[in-house]
Amino acid sequence: MYIEFASVLVFLMLGFAFVVGSLIFGWFVRLSRPSPDKSRIYECGEPTIGSAWVRYNSRFYTVALVYLLFDVEVVVLLPAALVLREFAGAGMAFAALMGLLVFLGVLALGLAYEWANGNLDWIGTMWTSKPEDMS
Repeated sequence: MYIEFASVLVFLMLGFAFVVGSLIFGWFVRLSRPSPDKSRIYECGEPTIGSAWVRYNSRFYTVALVYLLFDVEVVVLLPAALVLREFAGAGMAFAALMGLLVFLGVLALGLAYEWANGNLDWIGTMWTSKPEDMS
């Protein structure tokens, strides 16, 4: 029974040997000439300005998560829309279409929730009341 996994084991061993062998070969071939210019910190070829400890607005993360949500939506909907014709041939087009519409409805509800809570507004208010009233 375990003999079927021998090909997987051989594949993993060859992959590991290839990675380690490439690293060792590169270590022997690569030139090592350290210099102050090579040790300097840079960002995309530009010298750094200021500290790396900068506070970012948390709205960047919210926008990124909403983008990721709709990116995944496209990844799921495109293959489903392409297979919809096959479901129509089997007489299951209505069920498949309802499944797609339920999926879109859940995503629309999520978008409406984010919109209603003001998470999609780039410039928002920090407090609903004055800060001195918060105690």
